[in-house]
Amino acid sequence: MTMTTQDTPFVIAGRTFTSRLIVGTGKYPTLPMMKECHEVSGAQMVTVAVRRLDLKATGAESMLSYIDPTRFTLLPNTAGCYTADDAVRTCHLAEELGLSKWVKLEVLGDEKTLYPDVEETLKAARILVKEGFTVLPYTSDDVITARKLADLGCAAVMPLAAPIGSGLGVRNPHNLRLILDAVKVPVIVDAGVGTASDAAIAMELGCHGLLMNTAIAGAKDPVRMARAMKLAVEAGRDAWLAGRIPMKAWASASSPISGLVGQ
Repeated sequence: MTMTTQDTPFVIAGRTFTSRLIVGTGKYPTLPMMKECHEVSGAQMVTVAVRRLDLKATGAESMLSYIDPTRFTLLPNTAGCYTADDAVRTCHLAEELGLSKWVKLEVLGDEKTLYPDVEETLKAARILVKEGFTVLPYTSDDVITARKLADLGCAAVMPLAAPIGSGLGVRNPHNLRLILDAVKVPVIVDAGVGTASDAAIAMELGCHGLLMNTAIAGAKDPVRMARAMKLAVEAGRDAWLAGRIPMKAWASASSPISGLVGQ
């Protein structure tokens, strides 16, 4: 089979990934199931909430023992931080623990919505970039904020599709399109995806990647959902590359009418 449209590599900060799906580590029923979901998803990058790690756990009790560092790039995240200072300290802790200098930056605004505090996110990003961290910030779907983060030197921008853990899907596709037009770094949708169709829609918009956790971990069958998400991300990317047909208000015959019998 020959496809006329060729994809471009998924590159973040000079590192190429073959999977455009990033997965998390929270809310799984068991750690062995988490490991199986990671493998089935095909993901190559896994986020870990630094502040929720049990640093005293060892062996089978340690989450990190279920993540193969030769297969997955660890992406420590600052989940649970509400100020730039807390987020920066958490990133320093991740570095001291030997996790990574790649970080998913989260600075939340309040406990109810879990929306990002844009001002504190920008403040933290500015500090971390200057300190040599590779910063992937969770942000609102605001094009101005996304552009500012990219201009600061963030390796990607990660706008939400909907509130964290809501499963509402892509609420503002137009905003994501604006961000895609405004920045030159990868745009990775983060938060709000609920099922495979949501993942496909995000990728069909032209987004470069997708991060999810609850949609897989909270599913009735997490392993099957991990597989569904892998396929949805791939299908959505292929659909974007292929180019969808224009939407029309009226029907359009799928078969040509010239040369019909009886004409």
